[in-house]
Amino acid sequence: MARSPFPCNSRPLGYSDSAMHITPQRVDVVGVGLNATDTLIRLPHFPAFDSKVEFLSADILPGGQVASAMVASAAWGLRARYIGKVGDDPAAQMQRAELARAGVEAQLFAVPQCASQSAFILVDDPTGERTILWRRDPRLELHPEELERDWILSARALLVDGHDTAAAAQAALWAREAGIPVTADMDNLYPGVEDLLKSVDYLMASRDFPARLTGEPDLAKSLPAINQRFGNRLTGVTLGREGALAWDGRRFLPCPGFEVATVDTTGAGDIFHGAFVYGVLQDWPMERILDFSCAAAALNCTVLGARGGIKPVEEIERLMREGRRTVKPSEIGVLARAPVTAKGASK
Repeated sequence: MARSPFPCNSRPLGYSDSAMHITPQRVDVVGVGLNATDTLIRLPHFPAFDSKVEFLSADILPGGQVASAMVASAAWGLRARYIGKVGDDPAAQMQRAELARAGVEAQLFAVPQCASQSAFILVDDPTGERTILWRRDPRLELHPEELERDWILSARALLVDGHDTAAAAQAALWAREAGIPVTADMDNLYPGVEDLLKSVDYLMASRDFPARLTGEPDLAKSLPAINQRFGNRLTGVTLGREGALAWDGRRFLPCPGFEVATVDTTGAGDIFHGAFVYGVLQDWPMERILDFSCAAAALNCTVLGARGGIKPVEEIERLMREGRRTVKPSEIGVLARAPVTAKGASK
């Protein structure tokens, strides 16, 4: 295999020295974060310890939090840009080809003699739930000095996942200073995450993130606390099959999930965040944004793979109108036992 001529912190693939100084074209959304190559292994049941299980199928498909969200954005008609790193292996070629096929502008940095991020995903066939085994070479970290400011400022919205926290924080700061809305998909406490959160408008994190950040396991307390501390417009969590729950500074916004025939839950959160940014750019009310995001995520679960079930906007809206909900709004998380307005909040 031919090796990339670019070192770790070099220019992205496809850019010549002269092209680097050309003002980038305008896009609707730019994403800074992870891409991955997933090997999805369908199992008749999850294996017990020290056992053998014959698997049903194995498929190699593209994934990664922000990369998948950008592919979804492009599928819904947005002009999307993705910024990230790959190795110099066949997985990198797959990412490049799939982003190009989806119509996503890709600013990909190639790391020589390095494997791209990969994951082995065990999918329980009866339920569609998955367990992820992943690995990412430290050399794949994206650094702030590798970002071009114009890549961010030529977009109408920014999505980050926070994994490469310093780079995400730099992009978010540039966006905040320019009045560009920033959405964050957070699933872990990365070093320096507090600096990133100061520039985030819409934080939609994993279920456990608020407790990890605040030490408070009760979402009724942790979501308002994060919101007040960092001044986010919205602070929320995705809750899998239950849907999502958010705090807007005054009240909780519960959004029940949708009943679908689940095949694989891989990528549901990625598509949720792509849909969330789409809704923000449509200037929809927050309740509609959350509804659209939950419906898009649910439909993605009906097909194998992180990007397999990205459906047209019309199909998502049909599920919103006609679909059955997994729970009642009052049954979501803290709302089953907490008032709609948190203690100390304005009425």
